[in-house]
Formats: sequence, structure tokens, C-alpha cells
Amino acid sequence: MEDGWRDSAAAWIANQGEAGDYGRRFVLDAPMLARVAAVPVRLALDIGCGEGRFCRMLRARGIATIGLDPTGALLEEARRRDPQGAYLAGRAEALPLPDDACDLVVSYLSLIDIPDIATAIAEMARVLAPGGRLLIANLNPFFTAGMPDGWVRRDGEKTHFAIDHYLEERAEWVGWRGIRIRNWHRPLSQYMGLLLGQGLVLTHFAEPTPAPGGDPHAAARYRRVPYFHIMEWRKAEAVSSPP
Repeated sequence: MEDGWRDSAAAWIANQGEAGDYGRRFVLDAPMLARVAAVPVRLALDIGCGEGRFCRMLRARGIATIGLDPTGALLEEARRRDPQGAYLAGRAEALPLPDDACDLVVSYLSLIDIPDIATAIAEMARVLAPGGRLLIANLNPFFTAGMPDGWVRRDGEKTHFAIDHYLEERAEWVGWRGIRIRNWHRPLSQYMGLLLGQGLVLTHFAEPTPAPGGDPHAAARYRRVPYFHIMEWRKAEAVSSPP
């Protein structure tokens, strides 16, 4: 299914730069990295790594990291910026890794890009080692239920954010700054049910708020609507068979 990423890759790279956009820099990065640092990591997999920004952040902290993405131009940029990194072409629905390979799997704003979310979550659980963690940053379903228009304006002001058809899974085309991609809305219960169905245990949930230091107008907007949530799920430890 065409998702827009191939045609939007150049605009995405230009918009992200080295530091990332406002939501990543001032809302998600700090709490995501705090969760990463909570437990030592042997090998991390970043699913939907794009141009490799979060992979580079993990590698800068001494974590061996594999980045995976289906968009060739984004992978080329990731390899250009990080020639010593490991970047693989592939999709979340068919991860090119063996069972129990990683003790950290990261999905940093990539669940919304995946059409077959049930297969992808099963794959994420498969490649997690026993005791390993799945760390997710996702667009909050209360936000995606308002796509593509969301904000209601009156006299030029954004008066409120309208959501509709919250319980219906659907894909919408969204665009900004030369980027036009297809994002999936799903109710939170759908994600939770699929993750619980893999036997994963929820160990952290947060709806992060903006950190100081960024654009105050952007911060005000991100405080009005729950744009993001962060979830951490743990795979059960292996049970030893009796002698």
C-alpha cells in the first residue's frame, strides 16, 4: 500500500535536521531516553528508524542498535550520517531478526505508519528476549481521531480540537511542510488488546508534556491536546523446565 514516505523522504530529512522536530526534541526525547536508561541494554532494535536520529542517540549512549525502515532514501541518509551504524531495509510485519534477538525494541512514532498492526506487534514480541522491553512512543488516539483537520477555528483562532469516529480503525492522509504521508488511527483499546494478547506486561504509561526551552506557542498547543503517549511493555522471563 502506498504510504507517501518515498515521495516525502527529502522533505522529511530537511524538516528533521539533526535535532528533530519540536515534538521529538521537547516532548518525547527526554522521557524516552529516561526509560531506555532505566535498565542496561545489550542490543536495541529501532523499528521505523527513518533517517536514524534516535539510533544515533542510542549509539551515543553506548547501546548497540539496529535501525530498520522500508524507505530506501531514509536508510541512505541514516547510513550517510552514521557510517558505522547498522541499518536494515525491512518492515515491522516481517522483522529480519531471529527469535529473542533484542532486549530492547523501540517504536518511536512508527505504529501509526503500519497497516498490519497485529502482525507487527506479534513480530516485535517475537524478537524480544525474555525479560526484554518494548518501548513505544505513539500519536495519542485522541489526537489521531481528529485527523486530518482536528483544530476548529473561529475568527482565525483555534478554539478547540474535534475528534470523531474514535472507535473506527482508518488511515488518513496528512500533510505539512512538503510531507504527505498516510497515518493510521486506531483506538487505544486496539493497541492494548494486541499487546496484552502477546503476553506482554505494561510497566510504564505516560502522556508527556512539553519541556521548557522550546517555542512557547508550540508548547501551549501541545498542552491543549494529548498529542503523544509513551508505553513500555516487558516480555515475561523464560520459565525453566523442571529437571
